[in-house]
Amino acid sequence: MRIYLIVLAMFVLGACSTESAYKLIEESNFKGDVNGEKVMLFTLKNKNGLATQITNYGGRVVNLWLPDREGKFEDVVLGYNTFDGYLNSNEIYFGALIGRYGNRIANGKFSLDGKEYTLATNNGKNHLHGGIKGFNDVVWQGKKVNDHKLELTYMSKDMEEGYPGNVTIKVVYELTDANELKIEYWAKTDAPTFVNLTHHSFFNLHGAGKGSINDHVLFIDANNYTPVDDGLIPTGEIASVTGTPMDFTQPTAIGKRVDSDFDQLKYGLGYDHNWVLNHSKEKVRLAARISEPASGRAMEVYTNEPGLQFYGGNFLNGKDVGKYGLSYEHRTAFCLETQHFPDSPNHPHFPTTRLNPEDEYYSICIYKFITK
Repeated sequence: MRIYLIVLAMFVLGACSTESAYKLIEESNFKGDVNGEKVMLFTLKNKNGLATQITNYGGRVVNLWLPDREGKFEDVVLGYNTFDGYLNSNEIYFGALIGRYGNRIANGKFSLDGKEYTLATNNGKNHLHGGIKGFNDVVWQGKKVNDHKLELTYMSKDMEEGYPGNVTIKVVYELTDANELKIEYWAKTDAPTFVNLTHHSFFNLHGAGKGSINDHVLFIDANNYTPVDDGLIPTGEIASVTGTPMDFTQPTAIGKRVDSDFDQLKYGLGYDHNWVLNHSKEKVRLAARISEPASGRAMEVYTNEPGLQFYGGNFLNGKDVGKYGLSYEHRTAFCLETQHFPDSPNHPHFPTTRLNPEDEYYSICIYKFITK
């Protein structure tokens, strides 16, 4: 009995110690509604003390607390402490689920079964991340399955933002005991359409708003990428990374070549490109690994998708002041978005994003966290 009480006390003290290592947001900060739909904040934890909070407004990861090698926790994703913060943000994609089509579609147009569709244009003449009101701006129906799993659902109606078909989507976030933030997507449609879902957390392994990500060391398992024009639309070419600043087949500091005299980097003001992931026999395989040497925090990305968008925070400009009163400056965050290729509907040789009524869309992204 005495041994049991000692073990129980150690467990409680450990849990209290972890809980005191970070401060979670009050769920009341996200009480609100959009067009009568209730906005909420959900808290997920795992047995190791990791925690994340997710709102059903845009399916956004609001915070994510990770320890460094000394056990000190930091919140490593950019965002806001309140629902109003997201409503008033200049950067509308912080932590969000993206759809119906992640990334860009040229001129906001595609053809499907001989019929041309016109989408909302919200990135110059192009369509970006689902349009003017993408999945990042809708209220999802949320159900907390248990302490570490959240289920979100949404019905995207026929011709929403210009896309055909009524599409039902389910997304499950799970904070596993293996220190993974696992995101799974399912979708069904009642008419042929295009679907390309992804997740848009802005990470900084120093801690959100705590310095440049140019010292982060990145590996991407990709020998090729899809070059873009000056509007960041793929040219259709699949090009080798060899001998270019796009080569992350060996771990390389992000800032080492980001300002190279290279047209692709000039078009994106830095890295904002799709990498063509190397083939693997594994359905879900390692796509990328990124580490921050000072803290020892590292993240691996696993997916079943053919592409990975790496974005280096080039359009952050300090105008957004987020959690803890910290401003989000130029290149103080990175995104690693698992996906099919941008503008695939207009490039038949790219992996197809077509979804038919007899099929079910399934995609998975796993962010696995490690300390070194």
